[in-house]
Amino acid sequence: MSGGVVLELFNVLTVQQARTTLADHLTVRTKETVVPLLDSLNRILARDITARDDVPGFDRSTMDGYAVRACDTFGASESLPAYLDVGGEVLMGQAADGTLQPGQAWLIPTGGMLPAGADAVVMVEYTEELDQRTIGVTKPVAPGDHVVRRGEDVAAGSLVLTAGHRLRPQDLGLLAAVGVTRVPVREPLRVGILSTGNELIPPTQPTTPGKVRDINSYTLYGQVAEAGGLPTLYGIIEDDFQSLYQAVARALAANDLVLISGGSSVGTRDATAKVIAALGNPGVLFHGIAIKPGKPTIGAVVEGKPLFGLPGHPVSAMVVFDLLVRPLVESAGLLRPRQKFPLRAAITRNIHSATGRDDFLRVTLRRQADGSLLADPVMGKSGLISTMVKADGVAHLPLTKEGVEAGELVDVWLF
Repeated sequence: MSGGVVLELFNVLTVQQARTTLADHLTVRTKETVVPLLDSLNRILARDITARDDVPGFDRSTMDGYAVRACDTFGASESLPAYLDVGGEVLMGQAADGTLQPGQAWLIPTGGMLPAGADAVVMVEYTEELDQRTIGVTKPVAPGDHVVRRGEDVAAGSLVLTAGHRLRPQDLGLLAAVGVTRVPVREPLRVGILSTGNELIPPTQPTTPGKVRDINSYTLYGQVAEAGGLPTLYGIIEDDFQSLYQAVARALAANDLVLISGGSSVGTRDATAKVIAALGNPGVLFHGIAIKPGKPTIGAVVEGKPLFGLPGHPVSAMVVFDLLVRPLVESAGLLRPRQKFPLRAAITRNIHSATGRDDFLRVTLRRQADGSLLADPVMGKSGLISTMVKADGVAHLPLTKEGVEAGELVDVWLF
């Protein structure tokens, strides 16, 4: 047995203890690549990004109107306008040619560059044209009104995005603004997926008595891809030591993380834990977590690569993936979970739960007239994939509680 790890079935850890145990045995991956800006969406930034230029690179107007010296408009009103000479016009996309003099106003479009000497813009709605060279300002402005100053959005030399940040659409806009068109990102985790069990057959085959189609390979493939990983299916493996050892060793060599569904519960033919323990150090770190569904989960690290023995029941496997595997895949191995926030909803029926165990209950959500949310439990065994399809998410019943009563607020994590 590898690393001197003693396998003790269902000496369970809490979810947080399991995460901490895994983190203590993993090192941060440093693999990175450079991709075009438009290919960087949802990728994890590999290095800090510093702005080379000010954004914007000049003082610019946020309104159609007239560039002015604010002091020339003080006291202006509809009954007593401030009269200014029209001294020039700013053309869009061109530098302002000249300097605004005291008592002058320059016509300027939204986004136009302020001429030297101007410190504010009067909206065109608050002006009246007396003739082609004179306007009346009917509402005063203060310095900086309707103006974006040079570097107000981003200052040259400032840190704009930090390593480890997941790039969103607005981040692509910021990178474009500072002139970054090639983006250093972390390589996504390659994830090998195996299903075990002599009862499993591919979905292409007709079912026969005693045989069921493989579900977990496809749900896990979807979860890995959704989280930004690169999944590879290794098919259905017989539930015996030698077959499973060879398949897992092959998947481990070609991937950064391996998921094995099935073979984690009690049973003389279940070889997953023994296989993982034989593959390398430190091997199995825990066998069992204090949750429902998903208790018979194996967490392991082999030569720096994480492996998980997930329960064979589809609901259990999906719940455990979200709790333990998704943070690794989404962060490209940075061990930095993506920050997410649950919804608060009132459960619609009494639900019993054992203390010392986190329960994750499938629910559908509906909104009441006052805007509050109701969570209706979707009842069913953890082997029923249809319950996950019907549900909008899972409600978390903390390990400190003995269940919830109808009307009590719970945290709901959306799928």
